[in-house]
Amino acid sequence: MIFSMTSAVVDGKIQEDIWIEVLNGIITGIGHGENVLSEKTYSGTLIPGFVDMHSHGAGGYYFADSDPTHVQIAINTHRSYGTTSILASLVTTDLVTLASQIKSLSPLVKSGALVGIHLEGPYLSTAKCGAHDPALLRTPHLDEIKSLIEIGQGSIRMVTIAPELDGALIAIQWLVSQGVIAAIGHSDADADTARMAIDAGAKVVTHFTNAMSKSITNTSMATQVLNDSRVALELINDGTHVPSETISAMKANAGQRIVLVTDAMSAAGLSDGAYIIGKLDVLVENSIARLVGSGALAGSTLTMDRAFINFIEKDGFSLPDAVFAAATLPAQILGLNDVGSIKVGKKANLLNFDGKSVELLTF
Repeated sequence: MIFSMTSAVVDGKIQEDIWIEVLNGIITGIGHGENVLSEKTYSGTLIPGFVDMHSHGAGGYYFADSDPTHVQIAINTHRSYGTTSILASLVTTDLVTLASQIKSLSPLVKSGALVGIHLEGPYLSTAKCGAHDPALLRTPHLDEIKSLIEIGQGSIRMVTIAPELDGALIAIQWLVSQGVIAAIGHSDADADTARMAIDAGAKVVTHFTNAMSKSITNTSMATQVLNDSRVALELINDGTHVPSETISAMKANAGQRIVLVTDAMSAAGLSDGAYIIGKLDVLVENSIARLVGSGALAGSTLTMDRAFINFIEKDGFSLPDAVFAAATLPAQILGLNDVGSIKVGKKANLLNFDGKSVELLTF
């Protein structure tokens, strides 16, 4: 199939009057001007499908659900909002349950329904546990981590660790040596400890300034990662998790290192009400998820289309910059060479953006 677009984000720029050829789900041709073989013309801007590297679920279900049909509902919900590649994040639980969840998700990774698994815990700080059950948090032991990675049989792509924990730096070094992305977060670390973790190979900061010190001072982890060009910073861009002044600081110091993520819990795509995360009760009001009792933020109900549009409309980023943060950079971090941008040979995971919403194109 050949179709035409008013414009498209290609090679990091908005290019006008583009045609695209797709064969068997792969982009096989890109050109400018009129193509007499074009079957359809879209008036919006063509952008690559979003890549969400931190999401726990949607549509009423979690990726931790043992029923693969429920997991598929979560995947499909995010897909309806433009996410065509998704990493399944698992919250802290006991090791037996975590092993079972990994085994349940691995076939979905092998089939391509998911691009991998992210372990957000249990190796997190009790001081910055957020919506993770503090009773289940653990100190990283290398044999234990090796066992979890082995259970995943290549499906675990990223692990979040608080770098100040005993054994954390050794664990980070080993994960990196195995091709697993080491992320740092849910942490009470200072600048020096964060720098040592980055020296050890960590290259992602899990939801910047959430579940970590928010103060940007010379001794804080926030300042270290904000100014360290070696790490990407996840941003939950829902207007609640991160204040506008922090996003402005990110824009000034780390504009090309921002990764838009949802950190979505099961209520994403649904209405307000009572939910759970792990074994903890959550109340969603005005689309904001908080733990019952403590009031701590419990993930988000964000979808990537809204994060993307907020990035442009509220934060003042350009359309190409938003594409980079929502698709290109996360694909690069995850080592996904066939998605994240519009190029010949890549998957035709394509969206039509009209300035207010996105439409997933099907062929």
